[in-house]
Amino acid sequence: MADLFDTAGTPPARPVPRPLADRIRPQRLSDVIGQAHVLGAEGPLGAMLAAGSLSSIVLWGPPGVGKTTIARLLAEATDRHFVQISAIFSGIAELRKVFDAARLRQTQGQGTLLFVDEIHRFNKAQQDGFLPYMEDGTILLVGATTENPSFELNAALLSRAQVIVLERLTLADLERLAQRAERELGTALPLRAEAREALLEMADGDGRALLNLVEQVTSWTAAQPLGTEALSQRLMRRAAKYDKSGEEHYNLISALHKSVRGSDPDAALYWFARMLEGGEDPRFLARRLTRMAVEDIGLADPQAQSLCLQGWETYERLGSPEGELALAQAVIYLALAPKSNAGYMAFSAARAEARRTGSEPPPKHIRNAPTRLMKEQGYGAGYEYDHDAEDGFSGQNYFPDGMKRAVLYQPVDRGFERELKKRVDWFVKQRERRGPGGSGGGSGGGSGGAPD
Repeated sequence: MADLFDTAGTPPARPVPRPLADRIRPQRLSDVIGQAHVLGAEGPLGAMLAAGSLSSIVLWGPPGVGKTTIARLLAEATDRHFVQISAIFSGIAELRKVFDAARLRQTQGQGTLLFVDEIHRFNKAQQDGFLPYMEDGTILLVGATTENPSFELNAALLSRAQVIVLERLTLADLERLAQRAERELGTALPLRAEAREALLEMADGDGRALLNLVEQVTSWTAAQPLGTEALSQRLMRRAAKYDKSGEEHYNLISALHKSVRGSDPDAALYWFARMLEGGEDPRFLARRLTRMAVEDIGLADPQAQSLCLQGWETYERLGSPEGELALAQAVIYLALAPKSNAGYMAFSAARAEARRTGSEPPPKHIRNAPTRLMKEQGYGAGYEYDHDAEDGFSGQNYFPDGMKRAVLYQPVDRGFERELKKRVDWFVKQRERRGPGGSGGGSGGGSGGAPD
């Protein structure tokens, strides 16, 4: 028994088993599952490697899609020394050591591929620190980020590195990864077909998450393959990726807004539900729905804005989850309502005209004249009281003198604006008939009465 112990009389340490994700890590770029759009012969990385001209890059994509693996394999494919750091744990001092070591390797004829995980977490000064070493070839930088580089990385850094977008793994990709894991483990997942598909969906496009789930499932003792219900009882569904202050927030609210504008209630409800499931504040959604009613529906359906405000108020009274139904009904109503941005465009055009014309005063005939001096200056002279005019319309000019009449509001031929368009057209005809001077207090022939 003595040979089983070391000199101190303790048993020798057993090797810690390597995680499944590490054991089946690809050894060649061709083994990487997914990302064919960048690694294939026609993809940016495939083309760079074929031409032997790999440049600094930033890999942008969700977790678990192979950013670290790709960086390591790029170093091997280009015969560079691989160095990996994390922006979370590294500061200026650590970076200096990395750069000094890379410069020493350079003098010895070996390049360095520096992989910086979570590169967006470096501040501006730290990001600027990479620039001279990238420019003189001391390092080939491969950054990895889950955040939009346009918002998180310096323009100077982005100008020296090509952004490569990696995509979340599809269900087909995840199935291939699961099969590779089964071959490594030497056993099949104890799941029925529908449960296997549910497991892939739980991974939510994240290969690393799938392999962790596979390790859990294969450790179970099951007399027979498990169904979806048994799988759900043993595993918690992974939370969907959603950052209320990050890019996913803006991506999903954009999808919701455009689905409403595109009159697709099913898609609109889906994105609305996605945001709620991700933890979005329903009050933010209520505010955004009201904005949609004002911007994209407007007077084509004046009731849309009121319904949104009512839904918002209902949510404030009921809270979650009951009040969310009122907002969901507002989503459906907005998606199915007739659409018009005529009011939005008219207001924007009016603001532009206001800026262009500056301080032009109103014409004197529509100015108030509360004092004798103002009356002597001609304020209010010649004003025609529209209620006394034929059909309640004098046709007078209300723009500044000398300013060409602006046509700002142009209603669409949809919804309630169809009726407003009839009124606008009628007023235009009356102005043309009565001329720039107006009706003169009711003169003018019968060209049809004012619309109701």
